[in-house]
Amino acid sequence: MSVLKEHFGSRLGFVLAAAGSAVGIGNLVGFPVAAAKNGGGAFLIIYAFLVLCVCLPVMLAEISLGRNTQQSPLGAYRTLSKRSFWWQLVGWLVLVTPYMIAVFYMVITVWILGYLCEAATGQLSALAEPEYFGQFVNSNKIFGYFAIVVLLVNVILLGGVKNGIERAAKIMMPALCLMLAGLVVFVLTLDNAYAGLVYYLVPDFSKINAAVINGALSQAFFSLSLGMGIMITYGSYISRHEKLAGSAKLVAAMDTAVAFFAGLMVIPAIFSFNPNIDTAALSDSSVALIFTFLPKIFLALQAVIGYVGASVVATLFFLLVFFAAITSLVSITEVPVSSLVNERGYSRGRALLILTLTMALLTIACILSFGRVAFLSEFMVYAGQSKALFEVIVDVFYETILPLNGFLLCLFVIYRWKKQGFNAELECSDPAYKGSLLERYVNVSLGTFIPLILLLIFINTVLLKYFGISLIG
Repeated sequence: MSVLKEHFGSRLGFVLAAAGSAVGIGNLVGFPVAAAKNGGGAFLIIYAFLVLCVCLPVMLAEISLGRNTQQSPLGAYRTLSKRSFWWQLVGWLVLVTPYMIAVFYMVITVWILGYLCEAATGQLSALAEPEYFGQFVNSNKIFGYFAIVVLLVNVILLGGVKNGIERAAKIMMPALCLMLAGLVVFVLTLDNAYAGLVYYLVPDFSKINAAVINGALSQAFFSLSLGMGIMITYGSYISRHEKLAGSAKLVAAMDTAVAFFAGLMVIPAIFSFNPNIDTAALSDSSVALIFTFLPKIFLALQAVIGYVGASVVATLFFLLVFFAAITSLVSITEVPVSSLVNERGYSRGRALLILTLTMALLTIACILSFGRVAFLSEFMVYAGQSKALFEVIVDVFYETILPLNGFLLCLFVIYRWKKQGFNAELECSDPAYKGSLLERYVNVSLGTFIPLILLLIFINTVLLKYFGISLIG
């Protein structure tokens, strides 16, 4: 078995790459809507608390597992479990999960690139038409955008860890932050933006209940790319001299900051052009908001800055989301790439060729599942609803499996790898971590209430998604 030899060139490289993985569509659109619908500032406080108290320990566990073994998820579970059959099955589950998530994320990234190109070429008015999205996803131009996204992802991953992933992150993440800052400043200058700002930031604790807390935790867990094997893989690329706890805190802080500032952009913009909007009517789907609602908001800008100006703002927004999607897609795809390189001894080029061909077939099947092919469009029925192949992959591998992977990770780190091994990995490069309050908290939380919470989320998701039953109000 070959050991991964590539490493990030610097701590900043890891932080930006990991943050690029964490910062995705959910941060830029899903989080602002969730906050607006669930208590504004109250939701923000709960979200930040859950990131710190639940997600940070899980992230530390994943990164430590990767750095200690210098392996991809499958190799990490195999090595530390001494080839236990059951734990190797868990490793396979963690490997299959990002592979399938990359398939549906590729589809969404292709849509974003399409809307970016359409906005940049003056088609904003067409994007704002109610029927446009349905026509767009079933148009042949989709396949051209698909080819561009595949090429871009492969170029980045072929460069390897330092010259590919790290270099791309060092360009795209600062650019993303600059564009986000610029759009926030612009939006806050619009009429009635203050009303949206107040709605977003002023706490309303009356809207907080068990379901909202569950949703906030799920959003935080998914947002930080936990349960996908990404942090295990990236952990294997970290030098043994780096302080893991400090790096993990920076990743969590950057991810949360982007989500927060995205809210400062989206919610005031919505209020600016629809002061009487009922936020309860906003879709929980990030996809629905990006492709059907926000283009109308951008088009309304023409009353203030003209059609060309509105098109420029829309183009910047979709470029922002595209950068977020690409950095996430690269990170997700790197997990199976590293596994083929590490487990099978393949070159990066060969691993990417295999993955590109197999994932392309599944991605094309998903693209065809929006009405073009009846079998794929009505792939499965559960909870009384007919589901397309695309929806089934999202429900199973994104909504359902991630908390299960997190639950199993906690059990593995604390009860199979043991606290001593876990703590030693974190302490070897950070003597101050030994005996610290953070170390004591991480050990207790990973062995008690965090796995219980993740198990509850998993069970509730299964009952709700597939049987229409909810354990949480």
